[in-house]
Amino acid sequence: MKFKKKFSFIVIISSLVLVFLFLFFSFIFLSLNNKEPEKSSKRLILGFSQIGSESAWRTRNTQSIFEAAEANGIQILFDDAQQKQENQLKAIRSFIVYQVDVIAFVPIVEDGWDNVLREAKNAGIPVIIVDRQINAPEYLYSGFLGENSLEEGHRAAEYLLKKTSGNSSPVNILEISGTENSSIVKGRARGFREGIDSDSKFNIIHSENGDFLRSRGKEIAENLIQKSRDSGKFKNDQLYFDGKKIDVIFSHNDSMTLGLLDSFANYGINSADTIIITFDAEQKSIDALVEGKLNCVVECNPNLGEMLMQLVKQVVAGKTIPRITYNEEKIFTEYDDFSKYEPRGY
Repeated sequence: MKFKKKFSFIVIISSLVLVFLFLFFSFIFLSLNNKEPEKSSKRLILGFSQIGSESAWRTRNTQSIFEAAEANGIQILFDDAQQKQENQLKAIRSFIVYQVDVIAFVPIVEDGWDNVLREAKNAGIPVIIVDRQINAPEYLYSGFLGENSLEEGHRAAEYLLKKTSGNSSPVNILEISGTENSSIVKGRARGFREGIDSDSKFNIIHSENGDFLRSRGKEIAENLIQKSRDSGKFKNDQLYFDGKKIDVIFSHNDSMTLGLLDSFANYGINSADTIIITFDAEQKSIDALVEGKLNCVVECNPNLGEMLMQLVKQVVAGKTIPRITYNEEKIFTEYDDFSKYEPRGY
């Protein structure tokens, strides 16, 4: 009898232990497979495709985005496209496969994005265009963040009109533009032309693509110098194009402008009577302005990181962001009080 009672007691205890273990492991299993709490606490992932690192401006632009992402607890999947659109298309498609929360990219050119944007939209991933604009249906992306390149061109023209206000003689302009078919080149060129078209004394006698590279700015200047030498009419007072003195150099970024100044130094070109206008406002170009080597530097602000992270968080939250968000920018000229300048940081 005592044996039966003892056996029954053991069976009851064993059953209770089994029930407890079953409930315990069931709880663990359910906790591990409950994805909702985990999803709400994980870091947002931003897939970001940068066009390259062709200048100090571009390097600072990338740094700004990484710094802001870290400050906001956002993880970045980064790709350097090395100035090739096909690399950007591959990167964006890899972001889609990875199922990032948001995609942002700096488009090297305006066209050719429709298909990949549709793929992102079908995957439910919002896209933000950064720095340069694109030609694509607006419903395919959430919005644009960057500079107002048209207004930058207007500011350059306003400076030139002021600088030459007392001059009625013809003004010959050399334009060194950036990457062909990029929105920033089109905007700056259009804005500048709109500003000077009212005065017939201005003539853009030559425009050449420098691809935003310092080496190309140097090469363009050297080619013009060599042509002057070959013609037997070389003078070192200014640059010449087909025998015509170049009065103004309108360069679309600092890197190309600095390359141009490199050539002037190498060949002993005196640019004192040449009006030189450039864009970006890197520290080296501001230094050149202070030294009297440049006349006007139109800022293109690379610090887009914090603004981008705020837009990322808004679109993830299901909010509509502005179609266009411009960064704050200013202009630096020879008329400024240089003592008020602060370090540029790039």
